[in-house]
Order: sequence, then C-alpha cells, then structure tokens
Amino acid sequence: MNGITRYKPSEISRLDPFFDFDDMFERLNKSMMRPLFREAMEIEPQIKMDVKEAGDNYLVHADIPGVNKDDIHVTVDGNRVSITAEVKQEKEAKEGERVIRRERSYGMASRTFTLADEVDQERIQAKYNNGVLELTMPKKPGVAKKEIKIS
Repeated sequence: MNGITRYKPSEISRLDPFFDFDDMFERLNKSMMRPLFREAMEIEPQIKMDVKEAGDNYLVHADIPGVNKDDIHVTVDGNRVSITAEVKQEKEAKEGERVIRRERSYGMASRTFTLADEVDQERIQAKYNNGVLELTMPKKPGVAKKEIKIS
C-alpha cells in the first residue's frame, strides 16, 4: 500500500490537455526511436579531430584508431584539407563462436575542412602513432590578406 496516495482536494492542478500526448511520445522515443537513431549513427566510422593555429603553422590531431597508416590519405588543395581512412573489418571467425555484440564500425571515414590561410604543401609533416594522426602544416608565405572597403 506504499504506492497509493490519498486525494487532497485542496491541491489545485492545472489542466494540461497535451500532457498524455507528451508522455506517450516521450515513452515512444525512449523505447523505439533512440535505439534506431543510435544504430544509424554508429554505422559509419568517424574521424574526430582538433585543429589549432600556432604561429605560422596549423596543427591537426585526428583520432583514427584501428587503422593501418597505409590506409590513411591526406589531400591538401590550397587551404582545403581532406583526410580519408579505410577501417577494415577483421574476418577472423573461429569455429563455435558467435557474435553477441558488435560496436566497432567499418568502412570509409572522411573529414574535409577549410583553413583561413593556404598551406605550403611542400613542408607538411604527417605522423601516425597510437591511433592519432598528427599533421603540421606551415602557412604559405607571401599570401597576405587584404581587406576590401565596401562603397
């Protein structure tokens, strides 16, 4: 009998005709929709990264775990940088095993971003260690910004 409360007519409550609908949609979202969206979001691998500016260089740290360095490609075109990586699935199946849960994703991952200044393509340095791609990209010398006055 702990779950039963006594009705107190002195408590005034506001009538909310949509309360039941909100509650119903919230329960539907929690039970059915969130797992579907979560699975759809986790299908493709993602590259998470930090881009910093330090003096005359741009520094990029991109998390690309579980990838062989030969499967990572970096392309620079002026001030546009693209990073692509192929995350390969291990096809080692042992007899008597069955997959209970699979959370690791496989396939192509890519990120493209634009920097404020052009990059000197000849002096770019790239390192890949412990699942982190480190790019040091010097800014191109002699490219000065000019502000245009609007008449």
